[in-house]
Amino acid sequence: MKPLEVIYWIRVVLAIVAGGISAFVATLFNAAEFNTFLNGVTIALAIYLLSYYALKAKFANQVEKQSKILSMGIFIYFIAWAVFFILFYSVLEGSALLG
Repeated sequence: MKPLEVIYWIRVVLAIVAGGISAFVATLFNAAEFNTFLNGVTIALAIYLLSYYALKAKFANQVEKQSKILSMGIFIYFIAWAVFFILFYSVLEGSALLG
């Protein structure tokens, strides 16, 4: 695979992980508060920024434009994060209500 394809798929996997972490943190607090959502968004942004620096160190010589490392996969990252945040949160809260 090309370096930009690898970056794209790494970001998809990291979005799933960030969604799970955000959902777990959201179950620890009151879901009705806006701060709970902001905590999830902050976790997603932090993971994205950490991935940028890690991927920049690994793929700096393999990508023509350095800005592509930052922008590649940004849309799918946040869409996947939102989908998996909702999915994991629903599973975690549903299991807490049943058990």
